[in-house]
Amino acid sequence: MPDGPATVLVVDDTPTKLYILSSWLRRSGHEVLQATGGVEALGKVRDLRPDLVVLDVRLPDMSGYEVCERIKADKATSSIPVIQISGAAITPADRTQGLERGADAYLAEPVEPDEFAATVEATLRYYRARQRAERMADRLATLTEVTLEMNSADTFEALLSTAVEGASRILGRRAGALAIPPDGRTRRFAVMPPSTVAVSRAVAPDLLRRIGAMSLGNAAGTQVFTAPADEWLKMMPDAGVDDGGSATAVFCRTKVGRPPVCLGVYAAPPLDPDETNILRQLGQALALTADALRAYAEEHAIALTLQRSLLPARIPETPGLEISWRYQPAVDNIEVGGDFYEVLRLGDQVLLAIGDVQGHSLLAATVMAELRHALRASLLGPVDLGASMALLNNVLRCYHQRMTATVCLVLIDPATGEMEIANAGHIPPLLIGGETRYHGLGNLLLGVADETYRVDRLTLGEEESVLMFTDGLIEDRDKLLDESLEIVRSMAEASDEGLEPFCDRLIRQFGAREDDVALVAFRRTKTA
Repeated sequence: MPDGPATVLVVDDTPTKLYILSSWLRRSGHEVLQATGGVEALGKVRDLRPDLVVLDVRLPDMSGYEVCERIKADKATSSIPVIQISGAAITPADRTQGLERGADAYLAEPVEPDEFAATVEATLRYYRARQRAERMADRLATLTEVTLEMNSADTFEALLSTAVEGASRILGRRAGALAIPPDGRTRRFAVMPPSTVAVSRAVAPDLLRRIGAMSLGNAAGTQVFTAPADEWLKMMPDAGVDDGGSATAVFCRTKVGRPPVCLGVYAAPPLDPDETNILRQLGQALALTADALRAYAEEHAIALTLQRSLLPARIPETPGLEISWRYQPAVDNIEVGGDFYEVLRLGDQVLLAIGDVQGHSLLAATVMAELRHALRASLLGPVDLGASMALLNNVLRCYHQRMTATVCLVLIDPATGEMEIANAGHIPPLLIGGETRYHGLGNLLLGVADETYRVDRLTLGEEESVLMFTDGLIEDRDKLLDESLEIVRSMAEASDEGLEPFCDRLIRQFGAREDDVALVAFRRTKTA
């Protein structure tokens, strides 16, 4: 209900009194509706929602007290103010009853025109202030919800959709938003009521720069500005701004040199100060969230680059051995992890290793790199898997006393199939052949205590395979580890495909993971 003239419903069954009250209200500039009974009045209140009801206490079909109670009992009409007026019920008890049953003011006749006008204006003033406060409270609550939804967005598309849908929902206007994700291609989304769903719109590459020239330029900060429809339509012909109208937008840049964001709404009628403040706050929240999301994406890309730089650049080709490998980073983790794999040619033999250093951090990646280099150094002389494992254990215990790691080493001669296995707390390798089974458990994980690492010896037949993987592949909070291990075993036992499609199917089976995944599979091929 805006300030100024109001729509007032006058309810009285006396024609003369109805005429006089209506005349006084029209003289003050208000629009007047009339009713002569309680049922008629309730219908008009429900359908027309007047700004104020002036209600006679004595009506032919029901009392004004009951009409007032029904108006106040309905959630849809409870905020409409009611002034009761009577020439018969004029005692203090009558006035008390009227106020206790919901009236906002009570006048006893005879009433002077000035007193009546002043009472009407005072009642309207109070309720307009109350409605503004309630409307602002609702908008601020929605703003909080939208800001939380924006902070939960994991893509720029979701972020802009949430921001523009929120602006349209809070302000009830057409809205649009622009931002630049890390790929440098400006994204634009818009909402055109009555639709509440944001849709992607075409955008010129220099659109944000042109909008910035109308406000902040290249400076940092926040600026709200209004542009006529013709200027806005030159930049965005499909903006939905009517000729003669305008658009109000907030342009934000958190720091000099960072990409800006812009959030705008259709400004006909013009935004009031409260609406402008809401738009400013929502634009600032969008800018901060966009910066955080952009930083997350950049850090994630750096983390992946670093992680992959610490893994083998290539796997050596080995006659008599088909090898497949996979590395899949955690879907929501920007930090580097400690999962690793290694494949080394050692004369006629091949060493395959897989391991997992605890944690996700730069330290975990550093320790992982140290273990890989220590493992390679231990293999420069005579190959002894037990001695190599003991060396890795000593490296952790001497230089990283609070770190642990699991490692599994497999040494195989492709020509004969003779194979050695040493395992320090890692998931046992899966032997895929006549009987698909996990090899027995090994020794303690690295970094816990002094340990003598056992080396098991067995022979891998032709066309038989071995699968080694880190626990990130199968660990789920709502499933026992043994259940997931059995899923892998069953898939391997039933597989009649090559290693590459099998590894792809295995990754798809468990989907996006909360932890890094490394796996190495190898098959001994038939000799010529």
